[in-house]
Amino acid sequence: MRDSRNARVFRRTATSMKGHSFLHVIKLVSPFVMVVVLQAAIAGFSLEVMSSVRAYVAGEALWSRSQKNAVYFLNLYLHSGDPGQFTQYQASLAVPIGDEFARWALERDPVDVETARIGFLQGGNHPDDVPGLIWLYRYFNRVSFLQEAIQEWRATDPILLELSVFGELIRSELANGPIQDDRVQFLSSRLSELNTQFTVHARRFSAVLGEGSRAIKLMLTGINILTAAALILLLVWHTRRLVRQRQTFEDALHAEKERLAWQASHDWLTGLSNRRAFEARLQAELDNAATGALALILLDLDQFKSVNDSCGHLAGDRLLCQVSRLLQQDRHAHDLVARLGGDEFGLILPRCSPFDAVDIAERLRRSLELFNFTWDDRCFAVTASIGVACIADGNVTLEDAMRRADAACYRAKEKGRNRVQVENGKPGVLAVTPRPREAVAARG
Repeated sequence: MRDSRNARVFRRTATSMKGHSFLHVIKLVSPFVMVVVLQAAIAGFSLEVMSSVRAYVAGEALWSRSQKNAVYFLNLYLHSGDPGQFTQYQASLAVPIGDEFARWALERDPVDVETARIGFLQGGNHPDDVPGLIWLYRYFNRVSFLQEAIQEWRATDPILLELSVFGELIRSELANGPIQDDRVQFLSSRLSELNTQFTVHARRFSAVLGEGSRAIKLMLTGINILTAAALILLLVWHTRRLVRQRQTFEDALHAEKERLAWQASHDWLTGLSNRRAFEARLQAELDNAATGALALILLDLDQFKSVNDSCGHLAGDRLLCQVSRLLQQDRHAHDLVARLGGDEFGLILPRCSPFDAVDIAERLRRSLELFNFTWDDRCFAVTASIGVACIADGNVTLEDAMRRADAACYRAKEKGRNRVQVENGKPGVLAVTPRPREAVAARG
């Protein structure tokens, strides 16, 4: 009997101890769990807010760029009457108008979410960003920075309306025949004024968003630091789990590095390699020049200044882009075409014999000679002075190679332009004469 009572007491005691132990564990862990849950909630909220703000920043860039494109194409249409330019103007204008419709839908009572979604999609925003755009506007539009940004956004409504009316006005006037020069000048001037007004509001919008984004980031960072500190006080050994680099950040950093690397080595206008990349490649080829022939071609456009002076910088830029595409035609994968600055271009032709180099230069000269550049119904003949330097050994420095090719190009200009001049009489540079163009096909 005594043993039986002792057994029952033991079992009750054991059960009580187990229950007490479980409650003790819960008591110890619950603060940690609460902090972790709070940390997760804050982190999720932070990501959602920052993602939505980022979406607005990205949308603003597209919104502003599309408006500028609309003004640009409408101005082109005003001067050319090309219906294709008017179509591009309409497509560009549809982007800021779509964003405007989305904002109107969100300001209705009740809110028209579906119309807002359609408007943001018309505005070129990524479909995954649209819910965040709607959410941020609906629930945070009274936050100071967003409220100020929205005011700048609303201020562009009359500008967009006038730009839209302008487009229809210009189209109707062109339908009745050519517009007088003074009228064209007035309309073009007004378009420029509208673009300036829009740019002011767009810059303020972007600046306010940037300031708000930084403020939110700072605030959320502070909150996260406080919760992390509380977590450290509860369980120090868990802090390591809270410190992890996010793969998305690394991917974004890598993509940014690639973008900056591309910008550092390419010309923004033509997309060709720039002088820095050209000289780096030339130096590398000169270091290996002993293993094969190397040709360097420098090309100066003869009529670029007249186009620039008579038609403006837009025409000059268009000419440079068209010439760039022409220079890249039929080039080998290991060739390099670069814009060195202004109207000067350079070509590096590895494993290219002197005869092939001269043939290629002559073909480029002939292609440019046959190419006519048209701007505002004006046609310009385009020619080039071309200098060729053929490297025969590995003892030529980069400066020597550039100087010789440049000297040849200068002599081509002196001799009347629109010609190919080959550097000769220098160590390491061969004097050559052209051979039939069929020989170029054998180059590999």
